[in-house]
Amino acid sequence: MSPILSSLKRANSLSRGTSPASSLLLIFFILSGCCVDKSFIFFPDRHITTTPADVNLPYEDITLTTKDKIRINAWYVPYLNAKWTLLWFHGNGGNLSDRVRQIQRFHDQLQINILMVDYREYGKSEGEVSEEGTYLDAEAAFDYLISFPNHGKVFVYGQSLGCAVATELTLRRHVDGLILEAPFLSVREMAKVHYGWLPVGALITTQYDNASKIGKVAVPLLILHGDHDETVPYTHGQRLFALANPKKQFYTIKNAGHNDIDLTGGAPYFKVWADFLKAKM
Repeated sequence: MSPILSSLKRANSLSRGTSPASSLLLIFFILSGCCVDKSFIFFPDRHITTTPADVNLPYEDITLTTKDKIRINAWYVPYLNAKWTLLWFHGNGGNLSDRVRQIQRFHDQLQINILMVDYREYGKSEGEVSEEGTYLDAEAAFDYLISFPNHGKVFVYGQSLGCAVATELTLRRHVDGLILEAPFLSVREMAKVHYGWLPVGALITTQYDNASKIGKVAVPLLILHGDHDETVPYTHGQRLFALANPKKQFYTIKNAGHNDIDLTGGAPYFKVWADFLKAKM
């Protein structure tokens, strides 16, 4: 599950104009002057349906406390003698439990430790989600991770909405590399893509402005994007890559959409990952 305004996953009809009821709801928000941020960007789910233990992965269920005193949930999945740890920020829908099978694939294919965090209001995490809140959640996760004696190199990985969280964390903390999958330019640019027929952008206070930040990222960068992405345009990934500093790599996953990138990419996809990680040994 991934992306910014994968509102589209549940509210895709709003961008197509195919559901009169949904369109009327959006128009109501606009005419009433209501902020549409939370309703059309974040899709948290409180219900944990499965854990890494269900796929025979050892893991720690962790509670972290953020700078603003919010208790958030995270999972740490170790790999024996791993050289790297992946700090993973998921997309805007669901919670940790929707990513269990994907965690298993990454763990097995890359032989890597994984720490994945649920943003506030997602899963068992307390609080109310917001842009700055997700940044504080990321800080808490990173600070916890580096307290480990043998965490190795730390790579930050963002999927869709998580790309914005990962990028901001890279500017706030020292990491060894940044991996962005299906990244977008900004929330307002996404609003133009999906709600161009209505002036939604004027009501959005959440920015998640990757385009203005990517040029400040000094660590090695890997961008991955499916060329059939139905939610975040492939061109957004290309444009971000163009704005980034020279230590960068772009990888296209042929025929991949938004939520099937590693499955569609298969072995070549994981080889790109492995090569990127090994370059930092």
